[in-house]
Amino acid sequence: MMDMIKIWISYELTSFPSQVTQVDGEDVVCLVKTSATLAASLYVIHVSQIRIDVPTLTDKDKEVISTWGVRNNIDFLSLSYTRHAEDIRQTREFLKKLGLDQTQILAKIENVEGINHFDEILGEADGIIVSRGNLGIDLPPEKVFLFQKAALFKCNMAGKPAIVTRVVDSMTDNLRPTRAEATDVANAVLDGSDAILLGAETLRGLYPVESISIVGKICFEAEKVFNHDLYYKKTVKYVGEPMSHLESIASSAVRAAIKVKASVIICFTSSGRAARLIAKYRPTMPVISVVIPRLKTNQLRWTFSGAFEARQSLIVRGLFPMLADPRHPAESTSATNESILKVALDYGKASGLVKAHDRVVICQKVGDASVVKIIELED
Repeated sequence: MMDMIKIWISYELTSFPSQVTQVDGEDVVCLVKTSATLAASLYVIHVSQIRIDVPTLTDKDKEVISTWGVRNNIDFLSLSYTRHAEDIRQTREFLKKLGLDQTQILAKIENVEGINHFDEILGEADGIIVSRGNLGIDLPPEKVFLFQKAALFKCNMAGKPAIVTRVVDSMTDNLRPTRAEATDVANAVLDGSDAILLGAETLRGLYPVESISIVGKICFEAEKVFNHDLYYKKTVKYVGEPMSHLESIASSAVRAAIKVKASVIICFTSSGRAARLIAKYRPTMPVISVVIPRLKTNQLRWTFSGAFEARQSLIVRGLFPMLADPRHPAESTSATNESILKVALDYGKASGLVKAHDRVVICQKVGDASVVKIIELED
C-alpha cells in the first residue's frame, strides 16, 4: 500500500525518514519522522525497500554522457543505483554507440536490490563502488559492515577494483576526523579496498585538501601492516587448480618476487590485464605496469592505444602505470624489451622504488611464451 512506503530525503550528511500518508495527483504528502535541517541546492529522495521500475540511465544522464562524456573521452562511468547485470550491459551498449568502447563501468551498489544481485553485477562490471551512505538507509546500520566486507572480498578474488565511500564525513565541517572514522578508513584498507571516494568532504567541505591528506596518511599506515603473505596464500587457495595461463604467470611472478625480496615487479602489457592480475595477489612490492601501445592506421591517420589502459590502471591498488613510447612495437623483441626496461627502471629510480643492487622481477611476453625473470641491478 502507498501509505506504507518509506521515503528518505537527504543531502549528503543530513537526512530524515518520511512516510507517505496521501497521494493527490502529482502531490505526495509525507509524515516526517524526525527533524533535520537541509541547507543545500541538491536533494535526493531515496525510496527504501521498494523496487522502482525506472531506467538506470535517465535521459539527462544520456545527454551529459553524449556531450561532456564524449568530448572528454571518459575513462570511467560510475553507474548509480545498479540493480542488475542487465543495467551494466545496457549501459555498455550505449557507450559503444557513442564510441566509448574502452570506458570502464563502475557499478555503484546503493540498495537491497543491488545487494541481492551482487554476484552477477560483479561478473559484468569493471569494478564496484560500495555506496555506504544509501546502503545505510536500505540496510540496518549494524548490517552495512557485513556487506562491505563480503563485497570487498569478492572483488579482490575477482581481481576487480573495489571503492569505498563516506569515510570522513565529519571533515566536511571539521579539521580532523573522528577516531571512529580514522579506524574505519584503516579497516577499509585492511579489508581490501582499492580506493577511497570522498564526497561532501571535497565537494562542499571546508577542508578538502586536509581531508585528502589525512585519508592518504591513514591508508599509508594501514598498508604498512597489511598481511601480504597471508593474503597471497588465501588468494592462491581461492583460485584453486588448474589455474588459467595468465593467472598462473601472475601468481608465479608474485611468488618469485616474495622469495627473492624484490623491490619491484615490472610487467610489460598492452591491455593492462596481466598487470592487474599481478596486483590482484597484493605483492608486498609495487607493480610497475608498462603499457606498450599498439599503433593503428585507417590509411588517413595514425593512432595508438594504451593511454586508456595506463590511466585506468591508476584505480588498481599497488599499480604504478607508465605508457611506453608508441614507436615501440607491441610485439616483444630483445631490443625492444631492453629499451623499454631501461625506461621502466629509470622511472622506478626517479620514483624512489628501486636503487642499485636491488632485485627486480620482470613479467613479459616473448612471442607466444610468457616469461618471468629476475635481474639484479648494477651500480
